[in-house]
Amino acid sequence: MQSQSLFYLIIIILVAQYAIDTFLDYLNAKKFGDQPPNELSDIFDQEAYLKSQEYKKKNYRFGLFKDFISLAVTLAFLIFGGFEWLDTLIRNFTNNQVVMALLFFGALVLGSNIIALPMSYYQTFVIEERFGFNKSTRKLFFFDILKGWLLTAILGGAILAMVIWFLQWAGPNFWIYVWGVFACLVIFMNLFYSKLIVPLFNKQNPLEAGALKESIENYAHKVGFELKNIFVIDGSKRSTKANAYFSGFGKQKRVTLFDTLINDLEEDEIVAVLAHEVGHYKRKHILVNLLLSVLLTGLTLYILSLFINNPEISLAIGVSQPSFHAALTGFALLYSPISTLTSLVMNYLSRRFEFQADNFAKQTFAADPLISSLKKLSKNNLSNLTPHGAYVFMHYSHPPLIERIRNLKA
Repeated sequence: MQSQSLFYLIIIILVAQYAIDTFLDYLNAKKFGDQPPNELSDIFDQEAYLKSQEYKKKNYRFGLFKDFISLAVTLAFLIFGGFEWLDTLIRNFTNNQVVMALLFFGALVLGSNIIALPMSYYQTFVIEERFGFNKSTRKLFFFDILKGWLLTAILGGAILAMVIWFLQWAGPNFWIYVWGVFACLVIFMNLFYSKLIVPLFNKQNPLEAGALKESIENYAHKVGFELKNIFVIDGSKRSTKANAYFSGFGKQKRVTLFDTLINDLEEDEIVAVLAHEVGHYKRKHILVNLLLSVLLTGLTLYILSLFINNPEISLAIGVSQPSFHAALTGFALLYSPISTLTSLVMNYLSRRFEFQADNFAKQTFAADPLISSLKKLSKNNLSNLTPHGAYVFMHYSHPPLIERIRNLKA
């Protein structure tokens, strides 16, 4: 396919995705005013429900603004030669392929983050603040951003340099070696993410001895789940929203509870949430997701290897001198429909896994405390109780609350 045709295809993909996402957001927003099902009628009183609707509307309108800005900037760069301008600027400094790619993507990521910064600030200190969720200070907010940028530069730069090196060394077969390194990296991060990355942003302390820890340990012993690492994370320093998650496997597995979760839920409700997380482990969801992530990355890298040396892809984004970094940018734009399809499959599987983990918690502990915990978390997070089915299908990694409760009561 010629570069001009590819250029128009990229434009069509960007506009079509924006149109589809905007339409789905509209469908979802139309249901904000619906009364929740009878099973959920006890979550909000009238005042709280009106507050939750207002929160959803604010996020909906702000999301439309953010998506429009993102599309407009991307289209402007494509149509008015932004990629060519940046490429020419970088070539005035160096001809080294690795350095050029690092500078090219570094500039794009930095520019994107700078554009997103005021919107993130508004989201945190206006919307989240207004509805009582934000607990972050401005100092913490900006330090988080700087640490995130630094982490992206180090890890992203190292991965990008590795990909180029393998491409230069192995030619079209580079994707096999990159895939192997990526698989090792994914396994390593799954094992040690909580030890290496989380401490950069949050404090984690072992759960103190007491009735809660004893209840958790008794449950874990009952279901044959060896659990020595139970940690509490200081999520309350950024938000009132609560969460819990499971990470690692083997001897490195650990459960992390947000301090907000401990404050918001009763003891049996916390154990029920933990039982759900144990269900993910017992049903092998962690390993399945890990395997699927590695396989999808291999597929993406293989397809990339078929197109990366095609100069038409570089020309399609307006760059006159074909290069790895220009081709990778064009490929990322062209690949997005496939990425959307794979995310649909992953979201579908994730929703099935959530049902299975709920069933495990119901069978090994109890359904009622899990139901009450889900209701409390939905209330505290001002969650959408009436999402549109099409929006759920496209975007939800968890089933809607009403479906989870009906499944637990079945």
